[in-house]
Amino acid sequence: MIAELISVGTEILLGNIVNTNANFLAQKCAKLGISNYFQVSVGDNEERLSDAIKTALSRSDIVILTGGLGPTKDDLTKEVVAKTLGRKLVDDPHTRNNIKEYFARLNGTAITENNWKQALIIDGSTTVDNHNGTAPGLIVKTEDGKIVILLPGPPNELVPMFQQDIYPFLNNLQPGLLYSEMVKICGIGESKAETMIRDLIDQQTNPTIAPYAKTGEVHLRVTASASSEEEGQKLVKPIVDELYRRFEKNIYTTDENENLEDYIIKLLAKHHLVLSTAESCTGGLLTGRLVNAPGTSQVLKEGFITYSNEAKQKYLGVNKKTLEQYGAVSEETASEMSKGLLNQTLCDISLAITGIAGPDGGSEEKPVGTIYMGCATHEKIWVKRFNFKGNRQKIRDYAVINGLDLLRRCILEEYGE
Repeated sequence: MIAELISVGTEILLGNIVNTNANFLAQKCAKLGISNYFQVSVGDNEERLSDAIKTALSRSDIVILTGGLGPTKDDLTKEVVAKTLGRKLVDDPHTRNNIKEYFARLNGTAITENNWKQALIIDGSTTVDNHNGTAPGLIVKTEDGKIVILLPGPPNELVPMFQQDIYPFLNNLQPGLLYSEMVKICGIGESKAETMIRDLIDQQTNPTIAPYAKTGEVHLRVTASASSEEEGQKLVKPIVDELYRRFEKNIYTTDENENLEDYIIKLLAKHHLVLSTAESCTGGLLTGRLVNAPGTSQVLKEGFITYSNEAKQKYLGVNKKTLEQYGAVSEETASEMSKGLLNQTLCDISLAITGIAGPDGGSEEKPVGTIYMGCATHEKIWVKRFNFKGNRQKIRDYAVINGLDLLRRCILEEYGE
């Protein structure tokens, strides 16, 4: 089956809001094994919306529209769908009662007249209760067997409605599903990663492997078409096992919802380690990335931004002679930064970054993009040099992801999985 997504709202076209609904729905359709070839965004305009609906119905089995179900005049999705399908709008007592109860829960907030517009449904449609708002969802079956689904625009209404009611409905229509796992890799570029699995890609049938390039990472989605999730897992497992054999510790997770900082925080907690950080050219970006992950407060002790040489000496105990002889961007300085940080903060493991993000400051020996990182425990110090290309922001972003990856590898080497 083929589904098409139509996102309704001029605010989407103007860039005033990010269309997270399309992202969410596309992922859910993929999991259901429903193909999605087209996604359309259209403003609050009757003629253009009608054209989009007609086009979608001509090439897809299911059309999912989001937004435009509210009480105001520019909320016209339901009206346009009804007109396009040649249907009437009829009052739905059940929805009318739901609206009354919703406003009653708001401590007696008065119901304005335009809210009753939401109690009108397309004749012959099935209503889907909205437990987080007033506009119900609608499922409409056309004369030729197509399905049109209308969902409210606010994500806090759309997401629970889809998961509770629409997903099971679509699942019953689709005999099979797509099961996938995302293998996430650090430390290997996209071209090298693809070369390492070229034979698997050339021979693939079911499951399939699709590479995705991320900043400093490569993700490989392994997807199987199956009749059940259990069968999908059995089909995917041999491929994932083979990827682990080839990429080994370059893989950090197969959990699609887990990113690198999540994995590191869990790894630190597992080994009861406390981390401190010191950043020069990244200016706190790496520590900020770690703080995104839940549980950081249990494992992150301190973070320093030691941008100047004076700060490196004052807070990290870097020797002045080291800075004079080797420079702030050097293996020696990165080593002393990480060791000094470890001693100053009495932590278990430390990570320090120093480098030249540009656009100025580079030399023939140390061009823009030269980054040194030091990671220290009480037993060992690891120092690594990187040479990144790109503008200032890109260099800093690459430094962050590679700094996190260095930290991950050091923990694994010193303490294990």
